[in-house]
Amino acid sequence: MLIEETYKDVKTTYGTNLRLYTFSPKISGYPKAKFPGVLCFSEIYQVTGPVRRFAQRIASQGYVVVAPAIYHNFVGPEPLAYDAKGTDMGNDFKIQKPLESYDEDTKLSCDYLNTLPQFNGKKIGATGMCLGGHLAFRSLLDKRVNCATCFFPTDIHCKSLGLGQNDDSLQRISQETSKDQELVLIFGTLDTHVPPEGRDLIRKELRDHGVSFTFLEVHAAQHAFIRDESSKGRYDSAITDSCLGFLFEQFNRKLALDLGEYVPDGKELEHVC
Repeated sequence: MLIEETYKDVKTTYGTNLRLYTFSPKISGYPKAKFPGVLCFSEIYQVTGPVRRFAQRIASQGYVVVAPAIYHNFVGPEPLAYDAKGTDMGNDFKIQKPLESYDEDTKLSCDYLNTLPQFNGKKIGATGMCLGGHLAFRSLLDKRVNCATCFFPTDIHCKSLGLGQNDDSLQRISQETSKDQELVLIFGTLDTHVPPEGRDLIRKELRDHGVSFTFLEVHAAQHAFIRDESSKGRYDSAITDSCLGFLFEQFNRKLALDLGEYVPDGKELEHVC
């Protein structure tokens, strides 16, 4: 599918303008076509080239994608540079930004999706990489978000790696996620940002609370393996393509199909060879 790109600035309660970049499918001859929605959260550099291409790729599969520029509290909507200065700024902003502001970004993004004529008004998914993976994870606190595929989501497994404000995302998602909401979490086994003990804690917490989730640890993949620019030698196209298969499987099943209301069948699985 072809796609159209626009943006909208919306007011926040912090007196700032949140820029929402929108990527919409366009099918010739079908001007009234409607599609499911997806929130695409960025890494610490805002909506950079890799994030934009990631959003474009999702939109071209038949989803209306909204990517918020999350650092409106500090700077304009332009992406930060992939250099030492940009990295330091992004990491500082990540910690300084109030959790309530992150949550408002999600709310405003969902609100905006519901004003778009090309959105089918039904289901919303979320995704993101690095910090954006965390924000996609946290977005499930907004019950309009049905599912999330989170690429190497940092900041969700312990306070020492958290946003600096006692982020309780892991506990809240584990306790508050409905049976109709679903997670896919994707990590590399060589990810130094979310070490093995952190990944083990995330998996255990979600399992103990009965959250519907898929947990994937990709052999020999590093942090930021999906970023096709300035990845510091970590980009892996083959692994990225494989992981996008999990994303589209989830989005197609949870967002594009109309399965009706979730009804547990109560049956125990039979152990067969």
